[in-house]
Amino acid sequence: MGKRLTDAEVRQYEDEGFLHPVSVLTNAEVAASRGEIEAFEARTGKTLDYPEKSKSYLLFDWADRLVRHPAILDAVEDLIGPDIMVYHTTMWIKDPGTPQYILWHQDGTYFYLDPALHVTAWVALSGAGVEAGCMHVLPGSHKLGQFDHQDDPGENNLILRGQAIFGEFDDEHGAPMALRAGEMSLHHTNLVHCSRPNLAPGRRLGYGISYIPAQVRDVGQPRGSAMLVRGRDHGNFVPEQRMGAALSAEAYANHARLMTDFRARQDSGAAIGRDVSYSEVS
Repeated sequence: MGKRLTDAEVRQYEDEGFLHPVSVLTNAEVAASRGEIEAFEARTGKTLDYPEKSKSYLLFDWADRLVRHPAILDAVEDLIGPDIMVYHTTMWIKDPGTPQYILWHQDGTYFYLDPALHVTAWVALSGAGVEAGCMHVLPGSHKLGQFDHQDDPGENNLILRGQAIFGEFDDEHGAPMALRAGEMSLHHTNLVHCSRPNLAPGRRLGYGISYIPAQVRDVGQPRGSAMLVRGRDHGNFVPEQRMGAALSAEAYANHARLMTDFRARQDSGAAIGRDVSYSEVS
């Protein structure tokens, strides 16, 4: 028995490459995080998007709390051990009736980590049912190795690079991972998954956190950065720090520098590009 997961749940993750649902947040914690996100949206007049939706823990208090949340980290520790770093995060928002989608893909395709042991915790800040465009996964696909990916130029693909696996799977494949607000799913970096448009009447909000064991090696260029959130740093990544107060000029400058390096690393050889300005203030 682990800190958060049962032995059977750990075996399921190892066998199938995913686990859901895991209850991690209280109703009050969900409301607080969502309230801070929507207050930011009200100030800026738009849905939270790039650049702030990536590596949000460098900018926002709600994101910093989530990546360090004990219930989330306890479950992650049961899967990858006690030395845990956050490599990347993305806030995934699908407003009702919008055509946004994510095609079949594997998370770690352009992360350049060896071995590929990172686990994504997808934390639901709203209901994420099938109608709302929840994640669909291919059980056991994490054991099939790395698939070839191409870049999808569709403007409604929520992944900035547009990475996708073409010609292997259709929309009839996959098991849905529906979640209630406050629950999370966990999936292996090589698990093939996708998500469809939100046809529900409400918003679908989920925070995807890419956790890695600190002993994983970095095999990409430029050198990758990550933030230690539990245990010991093994020195394999440029250490990230939260700089200054939330949304301060100092925080934005730090975020812009780290995101510029991350995008250069991930987008090496990309066939498409979508312009994002990582300015020091927004």
